[in-house]
Amino acid sequence: MLDWKKREGTARESVKEPKIQSRGYFKSILLSRSIAVLVGIFVLVNLGLGWYWSQEPDLFPVQQNAQLAAEKEGKQMVPGFTTVETLKTVAGTLLSKPGGYLSNDRFPPGIFLDNIPSWEYGVLVQVRDLTRALRKDFARSQSQSAEDADLAKAEPRFNFDNKSWMLPSSESEYQEGINSLSRYQARLSDPNQKNALFYARADNLNNWLGDVGTRLGSLSQRLSASVGRVKLNSALKTESLQPGQVPVVDEEVVETPWMQIDNVFYEARGQAWALSHLLRAIEVDFADVLAKKNATVSVRQIIRELEAAQEPVWSPMILNGSGYGVLANHSLVMANYISRANAAVMDLRQLLSQG
Repeated sequence: MLDWKKREGTARESVKEPKIQSRGYFKSILLSRSIAVLVGIFVLVNLGLGWYWSQEPDLFPVQQNAQLAAEKEGKQMVPGFTTVETLKTVAGTLLSKPGGYLSNDRFPPGIFLDNIPSWEYGVLVQVRDLTRALRKDFARSQSQSAEDADLAKAEPRFNFDNKSWMLPSSESEYQEGINSLSRYQARLSDPNQKNALFYARADNLNNWLGDVGTRLGSLSQRLSASVGRVKLNSALKTESLQPGQVPVVDEEVVETPWMQIDNVFYEARGQAWALSHLLRAIEVDFADVLAKKNATVSVRQIIRELEAAQEPVWSPMILNGSGYGVLANHSLVMANYISRANAAVMDLRQLLSQG
């Protein structure tokens, strides 16, 4: 009798076990699908944000932007106001564009992006160069003159590490640099303030254009190296040669690493974007100098080439075809615009140097 009851209880337990196992199986399937859905949503959100944050800012009207700023703050449009306001706007775009400043991001999707951080670095290079020119040349009457206090604070702020995440962050340092420029601009446009100066002279402009030409020449070389090029060693040996003997020149093949091609391309686009705006501001503040030197057309030619380099890239990736191959080579197209702009800069400097 007892054995029969035990067998009946065992049979009932054996019937319950498959039900428990099936419930656990369905729970595990539901859990895995939920995790897969969450991962899919996370990936899609990051892809969408990454695409949106990778959009380059549009060109903005320089003169109208300066006039609106002057009207909004009740300031006068004095020489130098447009240049400083444009410099502030270009630097502020790094912080206010979609996604904000991305070069120092530590979380997705910013940490996975490399094109727009390269673009940001290109813009930052031109911001640093013009800030240094303001401190060193534009705001000083001669080499023995005292430098402006606010510009002396702005330059090191913009030269801060561009990948610092915190303590302090790059954004906070660059914002302090913009604030220093604003204080200089406020004193410059105030007729009661006599200690803020801006000298729109040909020699000052020529000095800054020397830095511009150096930057563009370097970019042109780096972009051309996307397909590999033979570089000649310019340091020739000074040993004596026999009559009829040709000096031996060392050669090396210089080629941009495949993973760096798009970074160089977007850095060039960033510099071209910033420089096109800064030159439009220079055209306003140095209008008299450029007119006297018959150099206005040269400035506009540079701007034209730099803005042509901002045409939309319709390819989903930066192509690197061979020089005369079937596929396009975006780096060589960019190098063409940069080289033409650099040639125009050299012509402009020659005009400014003439009496």
